[in-house]
Amino acid sequence: MRVPEVRLVGPNGEQVGVVAIQVAQRLAQEADLDLVEVAPNSKPPVVKIMDFGKFKYEAAQKAKEARRNQANTILKEVRFRLKIEAHDYTTKLKRAEGFLEAGDKVKAMILFRGREQSRPELGVRLLRRFAEDVAELGTVESTPRIDGRNMVMVIAPHKNKSEVKTEQNAQRAAHKAAAREAKAGTPGTSEAPAADAE
Repeated sequence: MRVPEVRLVGPNGEQVGVVAIQVAQRLAQEADLDLVEVAPNSKPPVVKIMDFGKFKYEAAQKAKEARRNQANTILKEVRFRLKIEAHDYTTKLKRAEGFLEAGDKVKAMILFRGREQSRPELGVRLLRRFAEDVAELGTVESTPRIDGRNMVMVIAPHKNKSEVKTEQNAQRAAHKAAAREAKAGTPGTSEAPAADAE
């Protein structure tokens, strides 16, 4: 560092104040720690006495945890025909509900064949019915529109993927805690009761 003085922060986060760079380096050597520049653009620059290896390790762990908790919303697709049977519709509806519960967007698509293209109002009616059926889990992000031979509508989930992941992690932790309590609270479960069958 080529500055005559720095604002020094001690190893426990305490403010030492503005000191000469040589004093800051001597204090870091005496504490057997590193002198790390944390705010180079301030006047004077801010430096901290810390274990730089430990600092890098903790920063890497935080970044790793952030990546683990990061969730990308995926656009899942559900395709319909205009003349869909009731049980096929139910199956596709359940699949779409699963996608929305997982925090993914759903692209509902109707494939028009032949003369069906002249009846787009039937497609709009089917997609509106679908939107009403999944209203508890998601809302319409883009209304039905014609895309070539298809009609497309996108439904966004009420809960985003990271919220769903957080809930799942909390449930998993609760289940583990309950399992540990059950295991700890039932002594002598390894002994099987004697059988009366003779």
